[in-house]
Amino acid sequence: MYFLVNYSSLTKLFILTNKTNVYVSLLNVHFLCVDLVFCLFFTVLSSLSTEYIVAFTGYFSAKARSLYISRALQGAGDGALEWHIVPRENPASDFPSDFELVHIRQASPRSLLTLEDHPYIKRVTPQRKVFRTLKYIPSPETAAPCNATRGTQKWQSWQSSRPFRRTSLSLGSGFWHATGRHSSRRLLRAIPRHVAQILQADVLWQMGHTGSGVKVAVFDTGLSEKHPHFKNVKERTNWTNEKTLDDGLGHGTFVAGVIASMRECQGFAPDSELHIFRVFTNNQVSYTSWFLDAFNYAILKKIDVLNLSIGGPDFMDHPFVDKVWELTANRVIMVSAIGNDGPLYGTLNNPADQMDVIGVGGIDFEDNIARFSSRGMTTWELPGGYGRVKPDIVTYGSGVRGSGMKEGCRSLSGTSVASPVVAGAVTLLASTVLNRELVNPASMKQALIASARRLPGVNMFEQGHGKLDLIRAYQILNSYRPQASLSPSYIDLTECPYMWPYCSQPIYYGGMPTIVNVTILNGMGVTGRVVDKPIWQPYLPQNGDNIDVAISYSPVLWPWAGYLAVSISVAKKAASWEGIAQGHVMVTVASPAENDSEVGGELTSTVKLPVKVKIVPTPPRSKRVLWDQYHNLRYPPGYFPRDNLRMKNDPLDWNGDHIHTNFRDMYQHLRSMGYFVEVLGAPITCFDASQYGTLLMVDSEEEYFPEEITKLRRDIDNGLSLIIFSDWYNTSVMRKVKFYDENTRQWWMPDTGGANIPALNDLISVWGMAFSDGLYEGDFTLADHDMYYASGCSIARFPEDGIVIAKNLKDQGLEVLKQETAVVEGVPILGLYQTPSDGGGRIALYGDSNCIDDSHRQKDCFWLLDALLQYTSYSMTPPSLSHSHSRVAPPTGAEHPLPQRLEGNHLYRYSKVLEAHLGDPKPRPLPACPHLSWAKPQPVNETAPSNLWKHQKLLSVDLDKVALPNVRAYRPQVRPLSPGESGAWDIPGGIMPGRYNQEVGQTIPVFAFLGAMVVLSFFVVQLTKSKSKPKRRKPRIKRPTYLQQQQQTSGKNPTV
Repeated sequence: MYFLVNYSSLTKLFILTNKTNVYVSLLNVHFLCVDLVFCLFFTVLSSLSTEYIVAFTGYFSAKARSLYISRALQGAGDGALEWHIVPRENPASDFPSDFELVHIRQASPRSLLTLEDHPYIKRVTPQRKVFRTLKYIPSPETAAPCNATRGTQKWQSWQSSRPFRRTSLSLGSGFWHATGRHSSRRLLRAIPRHVAQILQADVLWQMGHTGSGVKVAVFDTGLSEKHPHFKNVKERTNWTNEKTLDDGLGHGTFVAGVIASMRECQGFAPDSELHIFRVFTNNQVSYTSWFLDAFNYAILKKIDVLNLSIGGPDFMDHPFVDKVWELTANRVIMVSAIGNDGPLYGTLNNPADQMDVIGVGGIDFEDNIARFSSRGMTTWELPGGYGRVKPDIVTYGSGVRGSGMKEGCRSLSGTSVASPVVAGAVTLLASTVLNRELVNPASMKQALIASARRLPGVNMFEQGHGKLDLIRAYQILNSYRPQASLSPSYIDLTECPYMWPYCSQPIYYGGMPTIVNVTILNGMGVTGRVVDKPIWQPYLPQNGDNIDVAISYSPVLWPWAGYLAVSISVAKKAASWEGIAQGHVMVTVASPAENDSEVGGELTSTVKLPVKVKIVPTPPRSKRVLWDQYHNLRYPPGYFPRDNLRMKNDPLDWNGDHIHTNFRDMYQHLRSMGYFVEVLGAPITCFDASQYGTLLMVDSEEEYFPEEITKLRRDIDNGLSLIIFSDWYNTSVMRKVKFYDENTRQWWMPDTGGANIPALNDLISVWGMAFSDGLYEGDFTLADHDMYYASGCSIARFPEDGIVIAKNLKDQGLEVLKQETAVVEGVPILGLYQTPSDGGGRIALYGDSNCIDDSHRQKDCFWLLDALLQYTSYSMTPPSLSHSHSRVAPPTGAEHPLPQRLEGNHLYRYSKVLEAHLGDPKPRPLPACPHLSWAKPQPVNETAPSNLWKHQKLLSVDLDKVALPNVRAYRPQVRPLSPGESGAWDIPGGIMPGRYNQEVGQTIPVFAFLGAMVVLSFFVVQLTKSKSKPKRRKPRIKRPTYLQQQQQTSGKNPTV
């Protein structure tokens, strides 16, 4: 069996056989293939050349850049260092640049540090290879891949193609699915309308707005030169190493068609200037340097709108992120897909998760959030803070029709489809504004989120501000004046489900402060500042003095945005009080006036942030659970592997490990059981243990300060209980699951396993407890519940008077290391222990966290968490566990050594606890506990608004003042499917056939009634006028003689 893989534009051949240990060597790249399903990269690092992106502090000519690099490397004192500047042949190479691509063979850390020490060099980062694949919805009849076997799931290592690359966010889909095609009775179907018509773009078309004068850039796979759908392709540029401008995949053509197609499947802005940037090869590969050059060229060309339908979780890709900031600072409105990693929370992709970018999620045509659409919150701010609201807006992204690669139309799904829908709408909206100086990344986002229609029953981390409403956005944008606004525009901890998770738990005295991270949007200028300090004004009639508020904010708002972090706590006087408390925060933003004749002139804008919370009396200690967030680490920046080793296509732990991201279902369950869950974002030394019944540690990768270990022992002696859900840790397996990262062109070795077992063992060793480095998986039954153990560890030591449950499991470590299968009997997986001190707490250990983690959970164990909390909080030992047939004698651990830390690991690079030291890393000094500076209240004796949710009212915006034309209703044709015909048809016709949707259909009777009333009123007025006029005698006309004779003969008047 043969399997082709593309690597650096060269095709490599994987040979997969049933024989063990088959080696293939091609061009100094080696592969080890084992047992048909195990294929792992390995290579000789000395033969691998390395490329680095050298970022400068400004734009310099090629000669100057070369001179700076040469002088910097000469200062390294390494005369044998081999390096050269990689030539970049693209349209930007003729202009000054702010970076250079340098090929350094066997670069030493010293040489890289010497480069960064140069005064004109800002940063040196490895060149990244960016993968991108079109992810089609798998059909039921898809054949099994060659690395899978029927009936059983076998181990496969992780390849270099990893999910944290920046990938295309599209899914293949048909808008209609054929049903009963060959039956005698066939379903009549309306020809599907195009998304531009559904969003009523034709209203603006009939007003003469078609995107004219707006430059829109599509960063994708290119576009063919003579595609019939486009009439205004201003420029096509190629930034790849392939000598073509055409689209070999069809994705870039589809995206461009949604934005600017002029026929068949119409786009939003057919008269816009289309700039095609081919940044991906036909093998779906790109490099960061290609993007940086293309971004620089987009700035040079003064692009107005840029669509980027790619994404990845690496928000620490500094050259890429910095360049996105520079783009928006140059007034480029960037629209980007939020990601296709839903329905899991905490799966936002970069750059859509940045404050200055419009992040777009997807919905279907029934206004349901698409299952694939990534959910918030942002995870930049963890563990100490809290994430921001994203996506910004949602729109149609499921079964959307766009241009085919050569001609005709096709349907695709994904947030990369929703992104060009918004980009096309933004392009069309920008063309409607007479004063283009008012259009910038902040003002456009303000108009979109202020006009968005909220979807019922959906929270803010799924829909952002709601569904795109093109017409309302047009009305707002055309009566807009520069100002600041907030996202979200209010804080209501009582409004469910929109304000989830804030609304899911009331606040109380003594609890951890609730942090709401608000984004400040500054439409007045690219840079701004908060004037003085924000003011907290509690409403006295609404008990606002029962809450304390602390506020932190960005010292500088750049580009176009900043943050406003609001921490809310309950005043001591309200410890036993229950009710609603309200107030508001006043923020004044100032920006330099760009067109002000007076030197130093500023524009200012004051915004109000309403705050509403529900307060309850402090719950009893037994009901309060503290989640340890501080000791969870995730990608980026380090390689922290997934807790379930079977998840070979998703190897990295990147969802934040927060109760509101990948542990959301667990949190919801605990709340339904009456527990109050709080988050600890600081060391263990920073909380009052007497307030909590249980400390919950799940999947901890961080080390512990010695002071933390000492305090936890003291806290448990004084009544605090501890529950630990651990995961696998085995140094041999960690070495085995290393992989060659084609982004950084380095080997990646895990710095911990699924959890940091050596650190956990240090924490619990005083009670004679320890986890082992065994690695197990398997199905079993416990207390009449079906369970699945997914890459968990076992208990190596436990006190002899404790309760230990054991099960028969497969040795997954043996399978990974030797490709052998074995079942181990009596693996200790669960332990319960009552500490001997008077009034001491209880400890519960379980060796696997996958059963409470949403990421790859197969069977939940929430019932077990309930049982453990009953034990730790109320000292009630579950009979199903204490009298279980699976109970065994506690292990002593004498026969096996405890797991040790991986020699040479680099955990100190990412740790908040460790720091580099000669020899082994050592703990840092214990940091000070966070201290909040509470704002001095300025009470107001006025009544708070009863309903905080209103469409965000921007200053001087009156939707009624912007007139819209009357639109003729258009009803699509209806015809049956013919045999062999696809369910998604191409619609012939011109560019603007009119619109028809459900809302218009519902309003037709209203317009008909109003029209009838207008006609009736017209006739009534005419009748009244005719009756009020005086009658005048008409002059008699003498008739001819022959008519008089005829009248006398007939006796009546003639009929005329």
